[in-house]
Amino acid sequence: MPKILVVDDDRELQENILEVLTEEGFEVATANHGGEALSAVRKSPFDLVLLDMIMPEMGGMEALPQIKRICPGTQVIIITAFATLDNAVNAMRKGADDYITKPFKVSELLVTVRRCLEEAKIRECRATIDIDNTFNSLANSIRREILLLLSRNERKRFTDIAHHLEIIDHTKVNYHLKLLLESGFITQDARKKYLLTPEGKKIIDCLQFAIKNLSF
Repeated sequence: MPKILVVDDDRELQENILEVLTEEGFEVATANHGGEALSAVRKSPFDLVLLDMIMPEMGGMEALPQIKRICPGTQVIIITAFATLDNAVNAMRKGADDYITKPFKVSELLVTVRRCLEEAKIRECRATIDIDNTFNSLANSIRREILLLLSRNERKRFTDIAHHLEIIDHTKVNYHLKLLLESGFITQDARKKYLLTPEGKKIIDCLQFAIKNLSF
């Protein structure tokens, strides 16, 4: 579940955004100015920050580059009542990923948030996946099925995997498991059960994201 930080000194707007995003299934925290936002991102990483441009104590433009230094992968959407080209360019130069203008519609807010989160996920997949190794593993339907099985059931014995695949030739099953072990996508626990490694979980996560969100 994506974590979002809403930073705005307008308590009514802050509460409205909190309600909207919570109803959409996001985990949401709030801050009243840039200083509180910096404290929040130091304590816990956020996937996205909605950051008001003008606030007392510390505004969004001052907090923005500091947030990006602390959490480079966090998406930041600037909230502004002054949608000028200069403001937008300045915000992007300081690290903003997008901006939204007050007053905005709920639909506009949700579209902007989801787009930024999707773009961040695509960048994360590109950065963390060894493309050649991944395509080699996913090119074979048996290996894909093994990875998906382990993603659904977490840990499986060799015989459980062979039974699920409906493959009588256990040598073939062992061959594909060996390739996945060598790729670092699966491992075995002390009881010899197979399970996904953190790298394998990333592969499945990115694969499912691509299937759900991307059109080819």
